Amino acid sequence: MAQKKKILLVDDADTILMMERMILRSGSYTLVTAKDGQEAVAKATTERPDLILLDIVMPKMNGFEACQQLRANEVTRAIPIIMVTTRGEAENVETGFQIGCTDYITKPINGLELLSKVQNYLGS
Repeated sequence: MAQKKKILLVDDADTILMMERMILRSGSYTLVTAKDGQEAVAKATTERPDLILLDIVMPKMNGFEACQQLRANEVTRAIPIIMVTTRGEAENVETGFQIGCTDYITKPINGLELLSKVQNYLGS
């Protein structure tokens, strides 16, 4: 049996984490969560997820900083990172891609869009 793909959900809002969990429930994924950028970087290194959904505005370390650290780390460098954020302004999207995010989704989250992007990166 194929191993379940692992997704790291990073957001400081429980409602968002809950929503992402509900959206991804239909796929057979193992879901791991983190509440801020620091925890995200630590968990990504130990858990080695197949994909990371990363919020930008968080305490301790924001998503941009976390993304840069993940890209600088040998272990986490190749993991696809989808930014999931309320910051849909062009300069934020641009910054996201410049520092290495793989994709970008704005909140409120469109479940179908999120699911199709996740399946795109992980295969259904």
